[in-house]
Amino acid sequence: MNKSLSRRAFLRTSIASGASLAAAAAGAAPAGIYRPGTYSAKASGIGEVTVTMTFDADRIIDVVLDVSHETPGIGQAAADTLKKNLMAAQAAEIDGVSGATITSKAVSKAAAKCIAQAKGEIPVEVISDKKTDEDDGDWLGKEPEIAEKDIVATHETDILVVGCGTGGLFAVAAAAEAGGKVIGIDRFAVGTGIREDLGAIDSRYQKAWGTKIDKFEFITMATQYAGGHIQQDLVKLWCDKSGEAIDWVGDRLAERNIELWHESGDKNDETRYKHFAIGHSPKLPIDPKTGKFKITLAQVVEQYAAKKGARFDYNTKMVKLEKKNGRVTGVIAENADGKYVRYNAAKGVVVATGGYAQNWKMMEALQPWNLRIIGRSGALPGARGDGIRACLWAGAKMDETHSIMMFDRTAIRPDQQPGPDTVKSGDSGFFWIGSQPWLKVNADGRRFMNESGTYENILHADEYQKGHCHYTIFDSNWVKYAEQFKMHGCSRLFPFENGAEPNIPWEVFRDRMLPGLIAKGYVQKADTIEELAKKLGLPAAQLKATVARNNELYRKGEDVDYGKEKHRLSAVDKAPFYGAKNTGWMLCTMDGIQINTNMNAIDTEGNPIPGLFVIGNDSGGYFANEYPNLATGMACGRTVTFGRIVGRMLAKA
Repeated sequence: MNKSLSRRAFLRTSIASGASLAAAAAGAAPAGIYRPGTYSAKASGIGEVTVTMTFDADRIIDVVLDVSHETPGIGQAAADTLKKNLMAAQAAEIDGVSGATITSKAVSKAAAKCIAQAKGEIPVEVISDKKTDEDDGDWLGKEPEIAEKDIVATHETDILVVGCGTGGLFAVAAAAEAGGKVIGIDRFAVGTGIREDLGAIDSRYQKAWGTKIDKFEFITMATQYAGGHIQQDLVKLWCDKSGEAIDWVGDRLAERNIELWHESGDKNDETRYKHFAIGHSPKLPIDPKTGKFKITLAQVVEQYAAKKGARFDYNTKMVKLEKKNGRVTGVIAENADGKYVRYNAAKGVVVATGGYAQNWKMMEALQPWNLRIIGRSGALPGARGDGIRACLWAGAKMDETHSIMMFDRTAIRPDQQPGPDTVKSGDSGFFWIGSQPWLKVNADGRRFMNESGTYENILHADEYQKGHCHYTIFDSNWVKYAEQFKMHGCSRLFPFENGAEPNIPWEVFRDRMLPGLIAKGYVQKADTIEELAKKLGLPAAQLKATVARNNELYRKGEDVDYGKEKHRLSAVDKAPFYGAKNTGWMLCTMDGIQINTNMNAIDTEGNPIPGLFVIGNDSGGYFANEYPNLATGMACGRTVTFGRIVGRMLAKA
């Protein structure tokens, strides 16, 4: 993916283009089609796309695309092709990239604006943020004041859902199904989708396989991971209602002849960290010609909601909540034309904008320690903190502990460092097998912990290691060991015991992912351990000694050094050898607005705010410190379950 222009570089080119425009205004415009300079424009895709184009008098001479808010692997992956198409066409009307239609259209639209600016047909669109705004530390800001004269339309509904992602779509669908008058709004041209690892207890799929989970043991586990910083009533509510929610998902999928899998556990599962087999994933149909899904779970739910009478207003961004006599009555939003519109919601507003993982100002203010141990972001584009900030302006209370969900699946080059700069650059590798319990060492080439545990354990342990990172070492027998490991949930590479397929099979990693990681320098390959150490920048003698000790423990069948389970041990003795410098992959923030078991937002005095409801990553009280990775889909399962509960409740109110 192309990096966007730095702010300083953009300002330099803006000054140059401003000089050209000034000359043109004085009657000294150069001959040719364009006014030479650099111009930028934005358009809405899945997220927000920025196109920056540089012109001489007759041609487009450079294109820079910022698609960092688009879907990783789809819109972001299309950037190079779209840039080439723009340069080749010398126009905004270009062929889109298959599978990335929404991003392609947004790039074309923004490019057309750039061309119009260069021709002097429309005013120059300034795309820059003041540095003082970034550095002032005020992530909350002040609630905007909107004059009545600036509100061009008013829409009436019973229920308004802000954000049409994982939780929002379920809230809209549940409300419409129950006969409620509901509108869902989203800042983007389409919703941001539904994450498809859905956790539940007592679904019909678990009952069919024989999976039994003690809910009080589960609540105890959740409390321990959070260090007690949770509301147990919320976890108990999920335990009681999640099975019903997942069965509903199964019904909607069955209507489309799509199967829903339960990701079972293994009957013989002797591990030190207990696994809870709560995961469910849809087996979505794939178009063999394109390799893309024919339909997504989000489309299934959205289309069902629309059939039940729900309305969706896309390209509509919430600006603020409105409150009267202590009750939230609706929102003021900005529509696709940049005009303010009012939505009155007689029964309530449900905020579901996805947390704040895309808001670096909030991240740096609230949890800077976590930014030091990540190198990649999988956060959805809408996660900008808008919902949380609007709720705080309305008097709600936020969690006092702040945390993110992260996975040990990022590979960076040996000369790169973890942290915000690497994340923002997009220059990192998606190292899917990072959670497997391979031999892992620190920058001194020494092993420093039991590698078999939660995905976050080693990342937090990295806080105590040089460079806030670790290194993964494995050999050419990795496929055999990966099967032997019997990993859980999304980290599994082989079919589950009940036949359900893994998220990403081992063949995909072997044939597609690993070669790409090696080619880009994120994974190193070598014929000897000494050569591998040199490529990774590790002390060769120490790494060789660590590998020898690891192999000795493997042969003994007992890890007397750190206690790793026997079936999780692996040797590093068959060339070629592989190694990667690893850090964290951030998925979402986990702290948010405090709520009660009706999803009602709580104010700073501990009382519910009438008319205001919060779900998903905008809501709090459910997680802290570390995500329970070994309960697959716990976050998504919470989000869809609570979305369904609040939608039905408000419709029947």
